[in-house]
Amino acid sequence: MEQRHFAVLVVGAGASGLGAAIRLGQAGVDDLAVLEKAGALGGTWRDNTYPGCACDVPSALYSYSFAPNPGWTRAFAGQAEIRSYLRDTAARYGITPKIRYGVEVTRAQWNGSLWELETTRGPYTARILVAGTGPWHEPLVPDLPGLGAFPGEVFHSARWNHGYDLAGKRVAVIGTGASAVQFVPRIVPEVGRLHLFQRTAQWVLPKPDHPVPGVERFLLRRFPALQRALRGAEYGAMETLGFGFRHPWLLRQVQKIGLAHLRLAVRDPALRRMLTPDYTLGCKRLLMSNTYYPALTQSHVDVHPTAVRAVDGRRVLGADGSSAEVDAVIFGTGFHILDMPVSSRVFDGDGRSLDDHWKGSPQAYAGTTVAGFPNLYLLLGPSLGTGHSSAFMILEAQLRHTVEAVTRTLRSGWTSVSVRPEVQAAFNAEVQAALPGTVYQSGGCASYYTDVNGRNSFSWPFSTARLRSRVGTFDEADYEIGRAHAVR
Repeated sequence: MEQRHFAVLVVGAGASGLGAAIRLGQAGVDDLAVLEKAGALGGTWRDNTYPGCACDVPSALYSYSFAPNPGWTRAFAGQAEIRSYLRDTAARYGITPKIRYGVEVTRAQWNGSLWELETTRGPYTARILVAGTGPWHEPLVPDLPGLGAFPGEVFHSARWNHGYDLAGKRVAVIGTGASAVQFVPRIVPEVGRLHLFQRTAQWVLPKPDHPVPGVERFLLRRFPALQRALRGAEYGAMETLGFGFRHPWLLRQVQKIGLAHLRLAVRDPALRRMLTPDYTLGCKRLLMSNTYYPALTQSHVDVHPTAVRAVDGRRVLGADGSSAEVDAVIFGTGFHILDMPVSSRVFDGDGRSLDDHWKGSPQAYAGTTVAGFPNLYLLLGPSLGTGHSSAFMILEAQLRHTVEAVTRTLRSGWTSVSVRPEVQAAFNAEVQAALPGTVYQSGGCASYYTDVNGRNSFSWPFSTARLRSRVGTFDEADYEIGRAHAVR
């Protein structure tokens, strides 16, 4: 009979969930399964297959510290290579057999001693639940009037329709975030005409990407210390940039690079004005590309510096009165970052969801545990986002916290571990008090860092060194511990 009860259930087989399963396995937790709703692992790197999809963090830094990859073929790895890395790492650490595919969690509720899960493949129970669903998962598509009646093709960059031939088509791209900056240059040579609807101009810096020579890959494989040194150098460079995020006047110096990059690529003064941001670099997600600006200078590309207000038949209507008749609409509008679907599916012992607790403003202790939700660990949770470093840095700090809590729970026979409400409140008050001095708050822009209540529930306002220390430490005194032995 298929096993339905586990000591630990991990939800999601992306980078977060796989990392949790690996680290827990290394700590001796064998009674574990990973529930994955799709038919393959990889998370966001499985879902996002749009042309040009690649990482905007250096490859050596965008990987698990315990599983370095000396074989990256580019300084900034592409989607297929990152997904292969995750697949190979899962196999190498024996996690692949623990993944149960096609199992979507529709509801998880704490019953006082266990987590009870309802899934598309029947019920599961677990003493401990680790949510590795991440914030870059569910595409955000604006609710535009008339979109449902559009007679052409419509898709989001995270659900790219590779079966649709863009050759010669009139295409509207809505959104100019990280995905659009990558796929627009790739599709410009194919389409008949491209209309880019840009609500906000983005800061786009040159991308120091290049192929990694074979001899370099050989040396990194032969001498692991070289790879550790490369990772350390990349971390230092990103942290230097991160210092500016906490001292925005320094970023205004970095803006000069962005302005020079724009000036060199775009000669037309009118177009250049459209593409010049009016806020401090770093207030929104930092973007890098060597091909985005040149693509927008092509004669068959029109930039509309406006939001889209509606769709009327085949016409996309801009808020400024402009319009474009098109055959296809592609959304590059990002994800449900702060309103991720998992928060409506996880319930406390009283039947109240995370959404009910948060009321639009996600809060957790160290971005990892939530008061009122015992034995639950969120990965890449609220108030941990940085504008400059690798998500793996955040994740591994959380994994140290989570693995220590989980192993002590199982070893000591604790029934529950629940963060004290006053500890969670103090942590969030500290974060919120520090945010106004950062570029996230003082940069003069509106970004996905801000939730529906106007609160920045995404960003970490301190250094990643402080994050690694603070988030990576599990202190029993911060938690209410149920000490009776659990019944299995």
